[in-house]
Order: sequence, then structure tokens, then C-alpha cells
Amino acid sequence: MALTHLDAGVIIGFLDADDAHHGAARTALAQALGGRDQIAMAASALAECLVGPARRGDSSIQIVIDALKRLPVEIVNLNTEIATEAARLRSRNRSLRLPGALVIATAAVSNVDQLITTDGRWPTQQAMKLDLKINRI
Repeated sequence: MALTHLDAGVIIGFLDADDAHHGAARTALAQALGGRDQIAMAASALAECLVGPARRGDSSIQIVIDALKRLPVEIVNLNTEIATEAARLRSRNRSLRLPGALVIATAAVSNVDQLITTDGRWPTQQAMKLDLKINRI
């Protein structure tokens, strides 16, 4: 059983049939769940997923939280080790914004087998100097 970490765009795409990444997100999640992977996501990515629903109200937020529980997705809280790794990533890659650095750092610290993202702007694994498999969908 592998550990797959998700970026916010994967969940946003999965939950929104009109999103450009909907099909790819559904396929990626189906493959991970079919392979009996454990699924995780950074708490910071959860916050990103909840911005749109928060505009519509608390009941919309609850729908997303319930969907994540059903998948199931484990939410990984921010801690000092993750914050430090995110700072290192940002210091080495000026184009990498803090939300992305937090997600990548959470995955790296958690020793995931893969990180799935919809963000094509992230630097390459080599540029980030990480031994981390990043799958862009």
C-alpha cells in the first residue's frame, strides 16, 4: 500500500464537474484508491479547497469535508518540520509560492510515494532538490 499526497487542485477538480481537471482528477483518485493507496493532503491544501465553498456558506464547506472523509483523505497538520522544509524550498525556488511550498514540504516530510498536483508552475523535482515523485495531471 502506497501513500499518495494530493494538492488542492486535485480535490477541487474532482468535486467540480465543470473544472478543467475533473476527468484527470477522477482518474488519478480512482487509480490511487484502486491500488489501495492511503490518501493524504496538507491542511494548507484543505484550506485552499474550502475557499470556494466558504463563499457559498457553511453547508458547502461541510459537503467538501464529508467528501474527503468518505474518500478517505487524511489531513496532515502543519508543524515545525514542515514549516522549515517549506521555507527551505521557497529560499531555493523564488518562483515557488508559499502555498505550493507547504504542500510539497508536507509531502516530502511525510515520505509519500507520490504527490499529485494540477499546478504546472511548480519547479521540477530536480530544481527543488527532492527525492519526491510529483505527478502533474
